[in-house]
Amino acid sequence: MSTDATTDPATPTPATTGPAGEERRAPGGPGAGGVGGTAGYVWTTVDDAPVQEHFPGIRSRPLWTGANGAKALVLEMDPGSCWDGVDVHAPGPEEVFVVAGVFNDGDHDHPAGTFLHAPAGSWHVPQSTAGCRLFVFYPEG
Repeated sequence: MSTDATTDPATPTPATTGPAGEERRAPGGPGAGGVGGTAGYVWTTVDDAPVQEHFPGIRSRPLWTGANGAKALVLEMDPGSCWDGVDVHAPGPEEVFVVAGVFNDGDHDHPAGTFLHAPAGSWHVPQSTAGCRLFVFYPEG
């Protein structure tokens, strides 16, 4: 584990650790000139991310959380699953990319390959009749 990357409180941290319990970071710190300019990169795999059950058939796998609260995760919805209640986007927007399956926001079906931007304050009722996997990014937490 690089001390440069872990001693700077402004450096975003990964949601998980590596197989040996170490954070996965490129060597060096900012400007250290890692291979291909990757110094400071943080990475994980979906399989290594912890599973958080939200509702029956709906779970997330947090991938990354930034110092400002921004976060990235994978949301998995089993066939026939539905969010319990309304999902309101606060404090900021929600960015969604449908990786696999068909996602329904309560009004429309969105097949794999669809990108959705939901502005702050908007809401929907996430559901999926076929099941889906989403990449979700919250730039403001």
